[in-house]
This record gives sequence, structure tokens and C-alpha cells, in this order.
Amino acid sequence: MHELDKMTPNERLGAYLSGGDVDRIPIMPFFVSCAGKVAGMSHKQKRSSAENTAAAQIACYERYGNDGMIVEFGLHGIAHGFDTQFNDPEDAVPAIIKAVMNDLDDLDKLDPKALQNNDWYKMNIEAVKILNKEYGHEVGTNITFPGPMTAAASLLPIEKLLRQFRKRPEQAHELMRFCTDMLLEAADGFMEAGGGIFLCDPIASGSVIDKKTYREFVLPYSQEIANLCHSKGLGMGYHNCGETNAVIEDLLETGCDMISLDTQVNFGHLKEVAGDRVPILSNVDVCQTMLLGTPADVEENVKQNLRDGWDSPKRMILSNSCDIPIASPMENIDAMMAAGRKYGAWPLDPEKFAE
Repeated sequence: MHELDKMTPNERLGAYLSGGDVDRIPIMPFFVSCAGKVAGMSHKQKRSSAENTAAAQIACYERYGNDGMIVEFGLHGIAHGFDTQFNDPEDAVPAIIKAVMNDLDDLDKLDPKALQNNDWYKMNIEAVKILNKEYGHEVGTNITFPGPMTAAASLLPIEKLLRQFRKRPEQAHELMRFCTDMLLEAADGFMEAGGGIFLCDPIASGSVIDKKTYREFVLPYSQEIANLCHSKGLGMGYHNCGETNAVIEDLLETGCDMISLDTQVNFGHLKEVAGDRVPILSNVDVCQTMLLGTPADVEENVKQNLRDGWDSPKRMILSNSCDIPIASPMENIDAMMAAGRKYGAWPLDPEKFAE
């Protein structure tokens, strides 16, 4: 437990989400890509082993006392189980150079049991086990877990996938079914290891697809993942990037148990639409504030989030709009945690974070 706190994250979240009193508001920054930096590793070193992945998260937790550790299965998690070609940057997230599929006809060539030979998946399962063994009594571990459309776009390039939604919808559904079945298998393994699923589906953003496409090709498959989590007695977080104002209700229809959206969605608006249904994660801006701003900018962004969401019926959690960039100044991350503790001290006092 962090020296400035009076409760462990497990104690805090348990009390907070059931409507009880806590020492401070929960703070859950997206320590994913930047976690290695906190531990003195490059991203390549961090992702090289389960031990390094776990060590990076432990370094974050021991420094910040954040209310959740994060294992980076990532947006391309299932693609690692196929002949996908990735680059291998020293200090950035690997990108796909060549997808395993060129068109939907290639689906028949893919092994539906590929997850069993996915070394990336196995490594992250081991990282979850290490974190639970070392710190599970204090803090939970969540998995950045690809949503169905993002998973599909990691197998078939997005521009081709979008065309096939229109031209060959039945075959596109077959790809979505294939990906969802693999995601269900992976989610089951992560939960069995002691992790929680935080679904991330940025390709299903309103900046990429419209409401009709979301409801046909994304919603039913996302609901299956949420249902699996619920069948295990666990919740599912849901993050979506970009402009999603028109589909917030649809995102909630997945059955998610908390929701996180990008800065294109005003946090006060998210409270009005979703705050009486699920806990809402705030969106301290990872680009303009965390990467390009100053500690003073971070403090003001935290205060603005609190002004917008402090009275949300199902409560708010202080968080970020997306993954914190690797190049973000460490002092900005320090500032976010410090501001969260200062202005989020319990009971919340709106006068402390007023303009």
C-alpha cells in the first residue's frame, strides 16, 4: 500500500463501488506503454518476458499506488498467434507490417486453435499470475483486451474489412465469429489466471464506423464477452476511442460494468448519459495534457474531470482518455496522482476543485 494512502486498492474499490466511504477517489491511469519507462526499461525490454512485464507494473504500483495494474495483451493480441508480420521497435508498441489475411477467403486457412500456440498470450498469462502472487492481496490486475472489431482488423487490414462489411456481410460475420470465439477462449484463460477483462475496441469507434454498423457487426459479439465475464462473477470494463457521442447508449448495451471514452466525448456529457448506469472513468487528456502539457496543466485537467463527474450516481474513477504515451514526462504522471490524492480526498468537496 502506498505511504500516502489509508486503504489498499482492493479495499478502496470494493467500498467505493458499493457506495461506501473511502480515503480518496480511485485513480486508475492507463499505465500500459509507459510502464517500462517507470521501471527503467525500454518497451522492447518490457514486452520481452512475463517477468519484465510484471516488473514494470510492480514498479508503477510501488511508485504511484494506482488502483489497478495492467497487463498488455493489446490490440493485436490474437494476431500474434498467426503468421502476422510485426515490426520490433525499441521504444514503441509493435505495429503490423503485413496482416495474415489479404481477403475474407483466407479465413479458411486460419487455425481456430491458434491461441494454444500463441506465445504472446502465454507470456501475458504468466505475467498475470506473477502479479497476483506478488500483489494480488492488495491490487487487481486488468488486461488490455482487444474488442471483436479491433481483433478482426488485426487479421484483415481495416480498409478491406470495412469494404467487406458492405460487399460480403455474411462472410464478414464469419470473421467476426472466428475472432470472438478466440477472444472468448483468451478471456477465459486470463480470468482463470486471476485477471480482469478491460475490452478496448478503438476500431469500433464512431470515428470509423456508424451506429448501424456497430449494432450489426460489433454489439452482439461484445455482449458475448461481457456475458462470459459475468458468468465468472466478474465485471468487464470497456474503452472506446474517438468520436463516440452517437453510440454511447449502444456501448452500454454491451453489458459493460464501467466505461471509458476519449476526449472527443465531454466527461460531463458521459455522466449525463451513463452515470446512472455504470461507473465512469474520466478522461485526462493523454496527448495535450500528459504528453505535451505541464504538471499545472495536469492538475487543472484533473480538477476539470472532478468538476464534471464528482456527483455521478454510480461514481467516477479518475483515469485517462487512452494509454499514456511513452514520451510523457514522468513529472506529469506524478502530477496526476498527486492531484488525484489532493482533490479527490474523501469526502469529496467541490469547493476544492472549483474554478
